Amino acid sequence: MGRAGLIETAHGNIETPAFVTVGTKATVKSLTPEQLLSLGAQVVLANTYHLYLQPGDERVKKGGGLGAFMNWKGPTMTDSGGFQVFSLGVAYGNGLSKVIKKNKELLLPEAGSDTDESEKKPRLVAIDSDGVMFRSHLNGDAHYFTPEKSIEIQHNLGADIIFAFDECTSPIESDHYQSEALDRTHRWAARSLTRHESYKVRPWIGKKVEPLHRHFLG
Repeated sequence: MGRAGLIETAHGNIETPAFVTVGTKATVKSLTPEQLLSLGAQVVLANTYHLYLQPGDERVKKGGGLGAFMNWKGPTMTDSGGFQVFSLGVAYGNGLSKVIKKNKELLLPEAGSDTDESEKKPRLVAIDSDGVMFRSHLNGDAHYFTPEKSIEIQHNLGADIIFAFDECTSPIESDHYQSEALDRTHRWAARSLTRHESYKVRPWIGKKVEPLHRHFLG
């Protein structure tokens, strides 16, 4: 009873349901693109935040886009950097996952406990209504991401399917905060789409296309 469908992209089709291979920094660890193809992989996902830091989205753009940069001729996807809002924020140094196993008690220090503050890693994320300030885990430099900035980076990377910038929240946040973050993510999604639709060309090859030719997931 699995849902079966077909996603058509400029670099080939994706038959769903599909396993999306993760190549965070434009490479799937331990495997070549040829090996990926031989294993039946249809699409590779890379990470906007990490590629922005290294080697830089402008360099990937000059290299012909994500697919050419990693020598992968099939469809590509990029996430928005939204997961790093969680992984470098509330989860950073706490061993907290985005998924909590059923019946597993999560032990976190209570307010006012004797936990040694010097042992806690400082969060590398600060969220406001307009975007997120990241502190690079590489050298501490500050990088401010807005929905528009995330979309601009993803257009430079040139993926076939791109994502709206969002806030990935901790599963243990309060209902009030989850609601607040969801409202913020909805606003960011609208801004992401507006910026995406403003593009009249594919920046990495200069070819004119319809604004929504690239798939946008909001």
